[in-house]
Amino acid sequence: MMGHFSSVFNGLAKSFAMKKRRNSGRCSGREAAEAMAKEAKKNHFLLHSSGTVSVDGSNNFASVFSKKGQKGVNQDCCLVWEEFGCQEDMIFCGIFDGHGPWGHFVAKRVRELMPQSLLCNWQETLSQTSLDPDIDIEKEKKQHRFNIWKHSYLKTCTAVDRELKQNRKIDSFFSGTTALSIVRQGELIVIANVGDSRAVLATTSDDASLVAVQLTVDFKPNLPQEAERILESQGRVFCLHDEPGVHRVWLPDEESPGLAMSRAFGDYCIKDYGLISVPEVTHRNITTRDHFVVLATDGVWDVISNQEAVDIVSSTPDRGESAKRLVECAMHAWTRKRRGIAMDDISAICLFFHSSPSLHQVATQK
Repeated sequence: MMGHFSSVFNGLAKSFAMKKRRNSGRCSGREAAEAMAKEAKKNHFLLHSSGTVSVDGSNNFASVFSKKGQKGVNQDCCLVWEEFGCQEDMIFCGIFDGHGPWGHFVAKRVRELMPQSLLCNWQETLSQTSLDPDIDIEKEKKQHRFNIWKHSYLKTCTAVDRELKQNRKIDSFFSGTTALSIVRQGELIVIANVGDSRAVLATTSDDASLVAVQLTVDFKPNLPQEAERILESQGRVFCLHDEPGVHRVWLPDEESPGLAMSRAFGDYCIKDYGLISVPEVTHRNITTRDHFVVLATDGVWDVISNQEAVDIVSSTPDRGESAKRLVECAMHAWTRKRRGIAMDDISAICLFFHSSPSLHQVATQK
C-alpha cells in the first residue's frame, strides 16, 4: 500500500515537473499535494466546515460542527480529508483554535498548509526509508510505519511555523493557533498535538461498557515539563488575580501576551521565551473494541468531561449529528457552569472507525 501511494504521488509530481519544467522534487511534490486537495474538494472528500464526510466503501465516517462563541469572529476551524493522498484507507482530520487579533487567519492558514506539507514530507521520508526485508514481526512493521509518520509530522510543523513567520500577509507576531490532527492509515491512527485541544477515544471495556480514553495531553503552561522549559527560557507562568487557576505564559518584563497554552503556531513575540510549535506525536492500533475518536477545542473540554463527550456521541441516533449535538451540549454547559464568562468558540470532529452503526446499540446496552 505504501508503494502504491509512492507511485501515485511520484506520477503526479513528475507530470507537474514536466509541465512546469522544474527540477525541484520538493516544489513538484507540493504542487502534486495541492492538486490532490483540489481533486478531493471536487469529489466532496474534503470538508472545511460543519457537515459530514462519508465515501462509499470507506470504513470512515466523520461528523464536524463548529459554533462561534461570544468573543467575536469564530477563530476555530476544521478539516476532514477522506482518501488522504488518493489512498482509500487513509483520512486526515484536523482541528485548529486561533487566538489573538489575527488568530482566525493564522488558524485557516495552518489548516491549508499542514495536510499538504505532511503529504510531501511523508512521501519524501518514505522514499528515503526502506524496510528491512528480514523484519517478519508485525509489531516492528507497525512501529516502522509510525516512525515515518512521526518524522514527517516533525518536519511539517517546523516548516509550517517557518512559513507563517515569513508570511507578510498575516501578522502572527501576537497571534497564533493550536493544531490537533489525526491520520488514519488502515488500522493505524497517528495523533499529532500542538496546544490544548484534545483527542478522546471511545472504546469498549472488559465489562462491555463504552469508556473514554484520552489520547493527548493538554499543553498548558503549568504542566511541569512545560513550565520548566518556559522558565529556563526566561518566560514567566502565572495566573491573573481575576482568573485563578488559569495559568498563562508571559514575557519576562511585561504582562503580555498571556497565552493559556504552552505550544502553538505563530505567537513569535514569545517564541524565544519557551513557547514551541513542536507536536507530541503518538499512535494507536485500532481494534474492534475501538469505535470512534472525538477531536475538540478547549471550548468543549472546559465544560464537558471525556466520559460525558463519549456518552453524548454514542447516544446520538444519527451519527451525522454527533458533532453538532456535542457542541450544543457544551454550549448549554457553558451557561450553567461558567456564568458571567464569555463563551469560547466550540468545535468538534467525531471520526467513526467502523461503517456499521452499532454505537447506539452499545450505548443502550450499558
